[in-house]
Amino acid sequence: MINKFIFDPNNKPTTHVKTQILDFLFEHLDQYGDAREDINNCLNYALKETESFGGKIFAIFEEDKVIGCSVINHTGMKGYIPENILVYIAIHQSHRGEGLGSKLMSMITENLEGDIALHVEANNPAKFLYEKFGFTNPYLEMRLKR
Repeated sequence: MINKFIFDPNNKPTTHVKTQILDFLFEHLDQYGDAREDINNCLNYALKETESFGGKIFAIFEEDKVIGCSVINHTGMKGYIPENILVYIAIHQSHRGEGLGSKLMSMITENLEGDIALHVEANNPAKFLYEKFGFTNPYLEMRLKR
């Protein structure tokens, strides 16, 4: 049985479910992932467990197992910077190709207000999913890391 959940500062997951989501993202983001601590910080931001504008966590479960998840953080800005940034999206390796990425993207676009930005590497196959949902690449991102 497939169940969809949306978590946010007003509807937080249990500690057990949050840990499941953290573990899932750490394992299934593959080479596009971050350190466990960074993923946890992103979850805390979305749930306002740290000073933040909050966000949403979209999760798809099969029985009691996470099979798809995305994390959106609100930026607190509008117009000149999109209101939302899609930080993470992952599908369980054994469920890829089943349309779960599209289901997650539909959940996201139907349950968020404002523009959505994301970063994707040029060789990431998820790029095609984002383009299918209307995302475009009008800018070249540049960063100064310190």
